[in-house]
Amino acid sequence: MGVQVSATVRQIGKSTSEATARNHACLIDRPEAKGGANRGPMGGELMLMGIGGCFMSNLLAAALERGLDLSGASVDVGATLETSPPRFTNIALRVHGGNADPAALREMIATAEAGCIAINTARGATEVTVLPA
Repeated sequence: MGVQVSATVRQIGKSTSEATARNHACLIDRPEAKGGANRGPMGGELMLMGIGGCFMSNLLAAALERGLDLSGASVDVGATLETSPPRFTNIALRVHGGNADPAALREMIATAEAGCIAINTARGATEVTVLPA
């Protein structure tokens, strides 16, 4: 049986919610153009941020295990937004490895991709790709 993980989302304003997990919080909102107060990312943007954050956490762990420094590393996450029904398709991560050796970076990307909960979950619903920049 798996380990239970949870988060709570509660309304704190007309269009704003606060998400909490453990002792961390994040505001979620809509842009003003969509009737929101623009106090935080929309849920879909937060989903992409979560995928990128999950992957980055695993990438940094892979570097640490190898005794490598990935200072300056970043991940750009993009997706195609379809409208009927609204959903993301073709989520793509572009990994910038700072000064990492390209061969070592490819190896760490593969390790991080395999260990990323968010990517493994999203793959069941849509295509997810991870590529070095």
